[in-house]
Amino acid sequence: MKIRDPRWTLALLCVVYTFNFMDRQVVSVLAEPIKRDLGLSDTQLGMLTGFAFAIFYTGFGLPVAALADRISRVKVLAVACSLWSICCAACGLATNFAQLVAARIGVGLGEAGGVAPSYSIISDLFPPSQRARALAVFSLGVPFGLALGSALAGWSAAQWGWRTSLFIVGLPGLGLALLLICLVPEPRRGGMDGGVVQPKASLRDTAKIFFRTPTIISTALACAIGGIPNYALMAWMPGYMIRVLGMTLTQVSIYLSFTIALAMGAGTWLSGYFADRFGAGDSRAYAWVSGAAMIGAVPFLIAGLCAQRWQIALPLLGLSLGCAGAYLTPAVGFIQNSVNASQRSTAAALQLLLVNLIGMGIGPLYVGMMSDWLHPGYGTASLRIALAGLVPFLIAAAITNLVTARQVARARDQAQVLQ
Repeated sequence: MKIRDPRWTLALLCVVYTFNFMDRQVVSVLAEPIKRDLGLSDTQLGMLTGFAFAIFYTGFGLPVAALADRISRVKVLAVACSLWSICCAACGLATNFAQLVAARIGVGLGEAGGVAPSYSIISDLFPPSQRARALAVFSLGVPFGLALGSALAGWSAAQWGWRTSLFIVGLPGLGLALLLICLVPEPRRGGMDGGVVQPKASLRDTAKIFFRTPTIISTALACAIGGIPNYALMAWMPGYMIRVLGMTLTQVSIYLSFTIALAMGAGTWLSGYFADRFGAGDSRAYAWVSGAAMIGAVPFLIAGLCAQRWQIALPLLGLSLGCAGAYLTPAVGFIQNSVNASQRSTAAALQLLLVNLIGMGIGPLYVGMMSDWLHPGYGTASLRIALAGLVPFLIAAAITNLVTARQVARARDQAQVLQ
C-alpha cells in the first residue's frame, strides 16, 4: 500500500533525512571519546567529519543523481539509505584511524544518493509556490538529526561506550529503507509544473545550464561559502562544549540536543517560510533571506565564544548555528525552481557538490588544523580561537548573497526587455 498524501511522503522523507544527518554527524558527537581511545589529533577529527567524508560524498553524488533523473528516485534513495546505515555501524568496529576513514568513506558513498533524489521527489509533489516551505520541512532533518544524534549517541556512549553507540545509531536505517520501498510512490516528473512532460536531460546538458546561468551559479557559490561556518559549527560544537566548557556526554545528550533542535529547526523553517512568502513577488528574496541570516549569526557566535560558562554559551552558540543553518533552504528552492523537472536531481547534486566540497570539506578541517596549530601556545583555548575564525566566512557569505540578489535583478530586467 502506497502513501497517497504528499504530506505523509514528505514526513517520511524528513525522517530518512534525520537518520541521514544523524549518521553523518555522530562522529562529531563522539569525537572526544574516539580521540582519546584511538589517539587522534584535531586535524584527523576534522578529516573524519569533513574532508574524508565530503570528497566521496560529492564525487559520487553527481553520477547517482544523474541516475536518479532517469530511473526510480525512491529505489535509489532506499539503496543509499541501506548503505550509509551499514557503514555508520561499521565505524564502531574501527580500531585505528585508517579503518575509521574507510568506514566514513562508506557513509559518504551511501549518503551521496540521499539528498538530491529527495529534493527532486519533493519538487514533484508540491507546486512552486509551496516548494521552499516543503523543502524547509524536509531540511528539518538536519536539526532533528543533530539533536537526536546528540541525545542518542551521547546517552548510549555514556552507558556502553562509543562503539555500541554507533551500532545503535546506524542500524535502524535499514528499516527505513524497507519503508521507502513499501510505502513511497514514484511521483510523475513535472507533475506540479503545468503537467508538461519534459525529455530526460543528460548530466552534461544540466551542467551547462547550471554553470552558465549567472543566477544559479551565484546562488550555489553563496550557499557553499555559507556551508563553511555551518558545517564547522555542527562538527565542533559538541567537542567545544566538552573540552573547553566542561560539559559531560550526558549533559550533551540532554541540553545540546534540545538547543540544536530548537534553534536550527526554527532557522530552517523560517528561512523557507520567508523565502516562499517574499520570493513569490520578488525572487531576490531568496538571496536576501540567506544573507540576512549570515549577518545575524555573527554577534551570537562572538558572544557565545566569549562566554565562560556552558549555560550561557550554549544558547548563544545555538542561535548562531540556527542563523548559519538558514543558508541552504532558500538556495535549494531557488535552484529547483530555475531548472526543469528532468534536471532537478542533477542540479541538486551540482549544488551539493559545491556546498559539501567547499562547506563540509573546508569548514571542519579548517577549524581542526587551526586548533592544532594554536594549541602549543593557547592550550584548550585554541579551539575557541579557531571557531572565532569562522566570522569572516559568515560575512563573505552575506556579501555573496547580496551579489546574487543583483544578478537576479539583472536577469529579470533583461527578460523584461526581451518581452
